Amino acid sequence: MTPLLEIKNLNVAFNTERGQIRPVRDVSMSIFPGQTLAVVGESGCGKSVTALSILRLIPQPPGKILGGQILFEGRDLVALREEEMQRVRGKEIAMIFQEPMTSLNPVYTIGDQIVEAVKLHQGVTSREAYQIAEQSLNDVGISDPHRRIHEYPHQMSGGMRQRVMIAMALSCRPKLLIADEPTTALDVTIQAQILELLRKLQRETGMAIMLITHDLGVVAENADAVAVMYASRVVETATVETLFDQPQHPYTEGLFRSVPKLNENAARLTTIPGSVPNPAKFPSGCKFHPRCARTRKLAASAPADQTTELKSGGEIIRVLTRCVNEEPELREIQPRQWAACHQIASYNSAKVTPPVVDHKREVTTEHSTEAMQLEAAKGQTA
Repeated sequence: MTPLLEIKNLNVAFNTERGQIRPVRDVSMSIFPGQTLAVVGESGCGKSVTALSILRLIPQPPGKILGGQILFEGRDLVALREEEMQRVRGKEIAMIFQEPMTSLNPVYTIGDQIVEAVKLHQGVTSREAYQIAEQSLNDVGISDPHRRIHEYPHQMSGGMRQRVMIAMALSCRPKLLIADEPTTALDVTIQAQILELLRKLQRETGMAIMLITHDLGVVAENADAVAVMYASRVVETATVETLFDQPQHPYTEGLFRSVPKLNENAARLTTIPGSVPNPAKFPSGCKFHPRCARTRKLAASAPADQTTELKSGGEIIRVLTRCVNEEPELREIQPRQWAACHQIASYNSAKVTPPVVDHKREVTTEHSTEAMQLEAAKGQTA
């Protein structure tokens, strides 16, 4: 099967008063028709900038796509003229933003904002556009859409506004929906409803979804494939089952360890020390080495000439010199799993190949043990 969207070696930069920073470096990922790809990582790792780059919504200046390709059905979106991109946005690729209150215009009714996109892309009359808008609100579960279509954003709750954003995004039946943390500010009940709504609409329309999130419970429940980002790069890509059962990158392992488990009685949650580095001051070599438990553990028993001392989080630590000096590239560790870490046993012999995960999990009520624990823990901590 041919990917619907294929990102190849995408690089994005912003010019600042302190020089150029690169929040997205050599990012590659793909999404197939009807597939849900989850893009996971801490705040500041480059998830949203990657998503905005797909739709060419990076403000220029100060932003700029330095290189790479974003192939949508074989067309390179980076090379399209702005007039051509306007025909792609909304009609073929739509996006749900994090906070609907800042995305919806407060001085226009809900109906007017949906109708604007419908008329632009479908070439219908105003009456037909309002009918489509009303049906879109009905499709996302908003009761009495005939009345709601004349209301303003402030007259709706957060969950209702998020449903409006979904209705607006889906009103033109896009082939790809980018959902940038669509449930961040919502309570758990509304969050579950929104995610179930997206799954239902995906089954009915066959659209692909790029789901940007930091919630591993959401990933376990919704994703077919996962791309883990750290410090502007993809550090691991795999099917959702493989990632949960056999995470390869130490950052991915750290994310899983930080999730509370039902069968553990820990006094404190396990955390990854430190924080995501500033793009203006990335460390040398592997960008994760100042926070990496794996390189510290290996350095403790390694010869002194293979280790380096450095200061991290206010303490002096010892890490492997290779991790400090060489940034690992993404390699295919095993079929349908890529990772970027020198300390993976098979890394040196693994091949450098594009991360293409053509996988859709079977619709079933059974999940892996780890995924079930994540979902249960998520409900328990809500």
